[in-house]
Amino acid sequence: MRRRSNRGPGWARTSGLSAVLIALLGGTALAQSSGESSATIEAVEVRGEAERAEVAIRGQFAVPTYAIRSREDGRVVVIDVADAELPEGGLNATGGSRLVSSTVGSTTARGVRLELRLERPVTYRARSREGRIFVRLDAREDEGSAPSPAVAPSEQEGPATVRDVTVERRDGRERVVIELDRPARFRVDRDGQGPALLSIDGARLAPELRRLRRGLPESLVRRVRVRYADGRTQVEVDRQAGAVGTAIRSGRRIVWMFEPGAESQGRPRSRTVARERDFTAETPEVAAFLSDVPMQVRRARGNRRYAGRRIDLDFKDADIHNILRLLAEVGGVNIITTDDVSGSVTIRMQNVPWDQALDVILRAKGLGMERRGNLIRVAPIERLQKEAEAAVAAARAARELAPLETRIIPVSYADPAELAPRVGELLSERGSVAVDERTNVLIVRDVVDGMADVEELVRTLDTQTPQVLIEARIVEATSQYTRDVGIQWGGDVTMSSANGNPTGLVFPNNIGLTGGNYDNQTPTGGLSPFQQNVNPPNFAVNLPAITGTGQGGALGLTLGSVGGNVNLNVRLSAAEANGTVRIISSPRILTLTNHEAHIAQGTLIPFSQVSAQGVNTAFQEAKLELRVTPQVTADGSVLMDVEITRDEPDFTRTSTRGDPTILKREAETTLLIPDGNTAVIGGIYTRNTGRNVDQVPFFGDIPVLGVLFQRRRVRDERNELLIFLTPRIVNRAEALPE
Repeated sequence: MRRRSNRGPGWARTSGLSAVLIALLGGTALAQSSGESSATIEAVEVRGEAERAEVAIRGQFAVPTYAIRSREDGRVVVIDVADAELPEGGLNATGGSRLVSSTVGSTTARGVRLELRLERPVTYRARSREGRIFVRLDAREDEGSAPSPAVAPSEQEGPATVRDVTVERRDGRERVVIELDRPARFRVDRDGQGPALLSIDGARLAPELRRLRRGLPESLVRRVRVRYADGRTQVEVDRQAGAVGTAIRSGRRIVWMFEPGAESQGRPRSRTVARERDFTAETPEVAAFLSDVPMQVRRARGNRRYAGRRIDLDFKDADIHNILRLLAEVGGVNIITTDDVSGSVTIRMQNVPWDQALDVILRAKGLGMERRGNLIRVAPIERLQKEAEAAVAAARAARELAPLETRIIPVSYADPAELAPRVGELLSERGSVAVDERTNVLIVRDVVDGMADVEELVRTLDTQTPQVLIEARIVEATSQYTRDVGIQWGGDVTMSSANGNPTGLVFPNNIGLTGGNYDNQTPTGGLSPFQQNVNPPNFAVNLPAITGTGQGGALGLTLGSVGGNVNLNVRLSAAEANGTVRIISSPRILTLTNHEAHIAQGTLIPFSQVSAQGVNTAFQEAKLELRVTPQVTADGSVLMDVEITRDEPDFTRTSTRGDPTILKREAETTLLIPDGNTAVIGGIYTRNTGRNVDQVPFFGDIPVLGVLFQRRRVRDERNELLIFLTPRIVNRAEALPE
C-alpha cells in the first residue's frame, strides 16, 4: 500500500483508508470502542546529528494509521497514532540526537500522541514500512520563524477559527487541547459544580467540528461538547466530581488541564485562568536561580532579575498545589512540595515571568524553595532555615571530630608575618598558624577540609611585587629672532678767509657748522681723503645698529667739496639673528609598586653673601630631579604620584655681583596610565615679542624723511616645554597573572 506525506504544517495523508479514518476521527461524534483492540507502542528510537535526525516508532501493529503536523513554527512535531496505547511502564525512548531535545508521549481519545520537541525549526517527511513509522527531520537553513501559510488578506483580518479539539492524558492529569489558526482571547465562564464552560470570543468553529462530542467515559473528562453560539465558540466539559480545571493559552493552543480535586471538595471551586505570552522575557538569567547548585536554599526575593517566559495569571481562591503544577508545566521544571504546604491563593498578574510569579506566590504564603537542576522543592521558610541550620551544625560537628593535619607552606615573595593573620581567618577553632622567619614558611595545623582554602589563599597572595620602570622626557625648544637697523650721518660746513670764502661781514666773518655727536668708531683702513681734516667724524644723527665682529654689517658714504669747505658723512648699519635650541632630558628609574623613587642630576652654583662677618660663599643647586611613587592596578595600569623639577643657571641675567639667576621648571601631578603607554603630563609655552624705535624728536615723525632720523629693533622669542611620562611593568607576566 502506497502512502503519501508532506513537509509543511498540516496533516500527513498516509492512504485512502487512513484518510477515511482521519475524517471519522474529525466527525461530529466520537466514542472509544470498548471492543476494539489497541496496539502498544513498544519503543521510539531517535538517531541523527545536529542538522538531521530520524525517528522510528515501533509498535505491535501491522499497518499503522497516523497523522503528523508541526507547531510553534516547526519547533514541535506532533504524531497522532490511531488505535494505539502506551506500555504500562511509560514511553520507551532510546537513542538521541542534538536536533531532538525530548520525546513526550500521552494518551488521547484517538490513541497515542507523540510530541518531538526540537532545538531548531525543521521540515519533516513521514513514511511507514514493516509495521514501523519513520519520520525524517531536517533543520531549516533559516532559523527564524517559519513562513506563515498563504492566506487571503480578508481571512487574516477575520476572526480566529477552532481547527481541532482533543483530549490527552498525561501523568495522572487530563487535558483538553483546543487548536486555533491564530491566537484568541478566552475566558472560563463556569467552573463550579457541574459541567465547566470555556468561551472563545469571536472565534468561529470549523464545519467538521460542529456539535462535536468527545471524551473518555472512565476518566476525569467524561465528555467534551463544542458548539458555536452568539458569535463565540463554547467548549463544555463534563468531568468527574471534584475535578479541578486550569486553562492556559500558549500561542495558537488553549490547554485546559483537569486533575483530581478531592482535597478541594466541600468549598466552591474557583475560576482559574492563565494566558501565556508568546515571547520570552528579555531579562538575563540569574545564576543564583538557574545554576545547578546542589540543594541551594533560597528565599523568595523581589530584588532579583528573572528569565522565565512571561504569562498572565488570574487566580481566585485557587489551591496552591494546582498553581504550582501550572507553573511547573509552563517552566518545564519539576516541583515537589512538603506535607505542610497548603492553602489557597488569590492573585492577578499580567505580563510577568513565570519564575517571578513563583517567587511572589511563595513569598505571599511564607514559603521558600531549594533547587537542584530542574527539580524545585517547596517548603515553609522556617523549615528550610531549620534544615540549613541543621546542615551547618552537622558540618561543624564533623569538623570538630575530624583529625588535625600539619602542613608546611613555603612563601616566596610575601612576608609570612603579614600572611599569618589572613590565614588565621580561614582556620577552624581548633586550627593554628605559626611563622618560621628563618626558612620563610607558614606552619599551618587544622582539619583537612580547610587546608585547600588556606593553600589557595597563600598561592593567590604570594606573588611577585610588580616592578615599574618610569621614563620621563623633558623636551624644551627655544626659537629667537632679532633684527636691528640704524643710521649715522653728519658733516661740516666752513666759511673763512683762510679757505678763501669769508662771509664778507665784519661779524661774523668766519662761520663753521659741525655735527655734535662724535663717533669713536673709525672705519677699517682709516679715513678717506675727504675725512682727514676731521678726526673723528662728527654725526648730526648717531643711531647705529649694534654691529661688530661676527654680527651685522655697515656701509659708509662720504661727500665733500673742493677745498674741503663742505663735507657730508653717512653710515648705514644693520644686524639680524635667528636661532633655534632644542634640549631633551630623559631621567629613568626602576622601583617597586607603592615605593617612592628619586633620581637627580645637576650642579652647585656659588653665590657671594655679604654679612657683618665678611663675604661668605653659599651654593645653590641647579638640577634635574624626578620623584615618583607608582601603584600597579589589577588591570595592568599604573597610578603615579609624579614630581619633576628642572633648574638651570641663566648667565645672561646676573645680579650686581655677577651671580647668575636660576630658571625653575617644575611639574607635580597624579595620573593613571596603561602599561607601556606614553602621556603628556604638562607643558609650558611662552612667546616674547618687541618692537623698539629710537629717533630724533620731531624729525623722526616726518613722513618718509623720518627714517633718516630713526633706529628700529624687532625681537621675537618663543619657548616651549613639554613633559612626557612612560611607565612599563617589567615583570608583568609573573606579578599580574591572567
